[in-house]
Amino acid sequence: MVLHFLIQGRVQGVGFRWYVQREAGELDLCGWVRNTEEGELEVVASGTVADLAELRASLRRGPRGSRVDRVIEHYLDESEAVGLKAFRIEGAW
Repeated sequence: MVLHFLIQGRVQGVGFRWYVQREAGELDLCGWVRNTEEGELEVVASGTVADLAELRASLRRGPRGSRVDRVIEHYLDESEAVGLKAFRIEGAW
């Protein structure tokens, strides 16, 4: 299963990308996380239904210092998982 999440709130400048990478890595998910220009956080993750449910709960909680106002979720076609590797942060500098 492949899911796309868009997390809104205070999600940039609080270590959220590293938090997501750690949580997703512990669940052995494939995919990526990145900041958007609109101040949101975008996540694409591929894994089992149970593991993605755990990630969803982690995204709603967020790391210390964050504030999650809304999590928008979309299912993606399985073909979107092709090329996804170990979970990583995109656009980190």
